[in-house]
Amino acid sequence: MEQKRKTIEWHPAFTASLQIEFEDEADKIIFESEHLLSKKPMQIDELVIKVHDNEKIQKNIGRIFRKHNIVEYKSPEDYLTINDFYKVYGYCCFYQSDTEHVCEIPPEELTITFICNHYPRNLIQHLEKVRKLQIKKEEPGIYYFVGDAIPIQLLITKELNLEENRWLGSLRSNIKNQSEIEAILKEYEEKKNSKLYQAAMEVITRANWEAIKEAKPSMCEALKELMAEEFQELEEQVTEQVTERVTEQLVKNLYENVGNAEKVAEMLKLPIETVRRIL
Repeated sequence: MEQKRKTIEWHPAFTASLQIEFEDEADKIIFESEHLLSKKPMQIDELVIKVHDNEKIQKNIGRIFRKHNIVEYKSPEDYLTINDFYKVYGYCCFYQSDTEHVCEIPPEELTITFICNHYPRNLIQHLEKVRKLQIKKEEPGIYYFVGDAIPIQLLITKELNLEENRWLGSLRSNIKNQSEIEAILKEYEEKKNSKLYQAAMEVITRANWEAIKEAKPSMCEALKELMAEEFQELEEQVTEQVTERVTEQLVKNLYENVGNAEKVAEMLKLPIETVRRIL
């Protein structure tokens, strides 16, 4: 029986993972998921606002941050396109301008962050050729777009240093390395009561179910609790398969012994008179 497939909602896990990455500096910034830019259905994935202007963010993916930081996230199956760049750039400009007073949000307090799993080669070539931007690799998975009035960075999740960015780096569906799985399970075990960690871990587990199952001998109890529904479904599938096989064998035996009421009665644990009436 084929395992039931479920739609994976990546964005809630992204929001949780992003906040996890900054948990050591959580008092410095505010997160607003799917921040509405207007009454129309136009919104940015994440708005990160620094609480105090003069505080420097130490986290590697946040060193570029100023006061107002627009973040665009693409799920592992999606790609960052040229149109996406201009859409988010436009959102950033709209966010700056959609205020009661002129320059209420100073343009120099804005940044843009793009997060995706695939390196956007076409976009990079466009930015270098058309906008004359330079692409600077700051560290694994972190690229700065140099030359624009607004500081812009690109995060490639699969390239991020997992020691530094475990949760954002694990937001993908192709985790194969068992040591990586062990590491994330261990960290989740320590933070299993956190709603943020639960949201991120649930999606990572669903997206990498086969690899997670291979790590079953060392699977933490907390993960079993989190994925109780999946384990229940798996148990029901196994039970159903076993029942089908037993039923097939029983029917086969009945057909082979259809003329022998005593044997059939013994197999079914029924009175001999009942079996004789059936046969």
